[in-house]
Amino acid sequence: MSVTYFDYAATTPVSPQAMEAVVEALQHFGNPSSRYPLGREAAQGVKTHRETVARALGCTPQEVYFTSCGTEGNNWAIRRGVELNRRKGKHIITTAIEHAAVLETCRDLERQGYEVTYLKPDREGRINPQDLAAALRPDTALVSMMLVNNEVGSVLPVAQCVKLVKAYDKTILFHCDAVQGFLKVPYTMASLGADFVSVSGHKIGAPKGIGALLVKKGVRLTPYLTGGGQENGMRSGTEPTAQIAGFAAACQATMAQTDRLPRTAAIKAYTLQKLHEALPQLEVITQGDAPHICAVTLPGYKSEVVVRVLGDAGICISSGSACHKGKPSHVFAALGLPKPWLDGALRLSFSPASTQEEADRLVAALKEAAATLFTTLS
Repeated sequence: MSVTYFDYAATTPVSPQAMEAVVEALQHFGNPSSRYPLGREAAQGVKTHRETVARALGCTPQEVYFTSCGTEGNNWAIRRGVELNRRKGKHIITTAIEHAAVLETCRDLERQGYEVTYLKPDREGRINPQDLAAALRPDTALVSMMLVNNEVGSVLPVAQCVKLVKAYDKTILFHCDAVQGFLKVPYTMASLGADFVSVSGHKIGAPKGIGALLVKKGVRLTPYLTGGGQENGMRSGTEPTAQIAGFAAACQATMAQTDRLPRTAAIKAYTLQKLHEALPQLEVITQGDAPHICAVTLPGYKSEVVVRVLGDAGICISSGSACHKGKPSHVFAALGLPKPWLDGALRLSFSPASTQEEADRLVAALKEAAATLFTTLS
């Protein structure tokens, strides 16, 4: 069965360039910590690939620490950040629409005695900087705010919020989960201004199991894993040289697609227009500020049933984040949607490789599903 894929926010196919780089790196199997030529060759590869990733992020190689995924980067920055700032106080600010990797970390810290303020979004999934300003306190230790929401595609005003926070108290640490924004919306480490930025490779065509935490020059952070002292003593453990090579190759391949953002936005707009024409009962929850994500709903239908029916036909969409494991979306709920809209909520996510023919198949399949499936509104 052929696959029509509209779930690029969940993961992306490994690019040919990344796959080739992984295979090549696997043949040079030396441990980067070894002193003989095979090890030095591996170490040089890691150094070169770090430079490539740094260019993609607009930072220096010294600010890049490789991780296993975005979740690890989020945990590292938040847990170690509040630990470093514990003398300031035990107050954290985040948003109600963060990825589970941030929200569950904050909830765990609440159980340890921290107080967390969860900023509420507006109907489009955006955060008002003035709400953040009102939440700041003398005992605020850390703020964590995502760049692009992974379910509705809203772009949060991170750079503006960083300036606001630092003007209030420059010692408050600021973490940004930029996993969904990496090479999908224009930004650099400098333009965001955050102290910590988390990214993940598998969202841009790299293999799973590799990401990075960017730590702004001059900002102190303690190690997350101790041991042999890899990653400049910050994250011990033998470097996954093949994944790092694939990550760097995916960065290069993505950056080479200079028209990727308008192409992605165009196919999203085409899909929404065709859905509007074919399915008058379908409602747009949010078109999304980011070019690659939007959210729609078939009020009265069960989104998990729609997703399963389309999946059986080879069409991949989602009813929210791939990390929810069947739980209702906290993001859609935070928007204040009525229950029929929540029940039928669907996320569509795109790439520059998405085509109009694929969009037409999606529209036809959704139209057929809406005509044949049971609805609570009928």
